[in-house]
Amino acid sequence: MVSFSHAGNIRGSTAITTPKDMPAPLSVIIPTLNAADIIGPTLGVLAEGLEAGLVGELIIIDGGSKDGIEEIADQIGARFKVVPACRGGQLAAGAAMANRPWLLFIHADTVLSSDWVTAVHSHLGQPENAGYFRLRFNAAGFAPRFVAGWANLRSRGFGLPYGDQSLLISQRLYQSRGGFPNQPLMEDVALARRLRGNLTLLNAEAVTDSEKFDGRWFRRGAKNIWILLRYFLGTSPEKLADLYRR
Repeated sequence: MVSFSHAGNIRGSTAITTPKDMPAPLSVIIPTLNAADIIGPTLGVLAEGLEAGLVGELIIIDGGSKDGIEEIADQIGARFKVVPACRGGQLAAGAAMANRPWLLFIHADTVLSSDWVTAVHSHLGQPENAGYFRLRFNAAGFAPRFVAGWANLRSRGFGLPYGDQSLLISQRLYQSRGGFPNQPLMEDVALARRLRGNLTLLNAEAVTDSEKFDGRWFRRGAKNIWILLRYFLGTSPEKLADLYRR
C-alpha cells in the first residue's frame, strides 16, 4: 500500500476525490537512476493524488543506482524493482508490474502543478486517448520560456510530447499500441508516434528540472532537434544516446 509518509514537500490535498467505493484507478511509474536527491518534490506532489483516492500504487523502476533509492521506496510503500539502466526498458518493466486501469509515467525530476489531480480526473472518461502535460522549466528568463514554448508547440502541432511532459494512458490503450520499446533514448517519441491522433493536452503543467541544460538553452535545444531528426532518418537509439550524453 502506498503511504508517501516520508515523501518530501507534500502539499495539501485537493478538493477533487475519487468515490470511496471506487478503487484508486492510477498506477504511477517512475524510472530512476541516481535520483534519490531530487525525487522528493515529485513524490510530494504525487501524494495529493493518494489523498484524493486517485493513486492506487507507486512503482519505482531503478537502473542500478547506489544512492539508497530502494530505502526511499520502502519508506513510502512503493513497489520497487531494479532492471538494466535503459529508460524505455525501465518504463516497460514498470508498466508490466502495474495492476491499475490507468498508468501515469513521470520522470523523477518532474513536479506536476497543483491542479494535476483535477486535470487527470477530467481525462479518465477518455480511455481511447492518452494525455500529456504542458511543459515548463523551473527557471526564469526568456530562454527557458522559449524552449518550453517550442516543446509545447511540437507536442500539439506534431503529436510528439517528450517524457518530460509525463504520459497518462489507459492500460488498454498502452497495450494496444505496443507500449514503450526497450531502447535508451526516443522511447517517448516511439510511443507517441503510435499514439498519433489519440493524444490530448491536459490542463495542468509538468515542471521539469532545468539543471540538465546547464545554462546552454539554445545549444541544447538545437541538439535535441538534431537528435530527433536523426532518429526519424533511422539512426539507432543506442548511437543517439551516446550523442545525447556528450
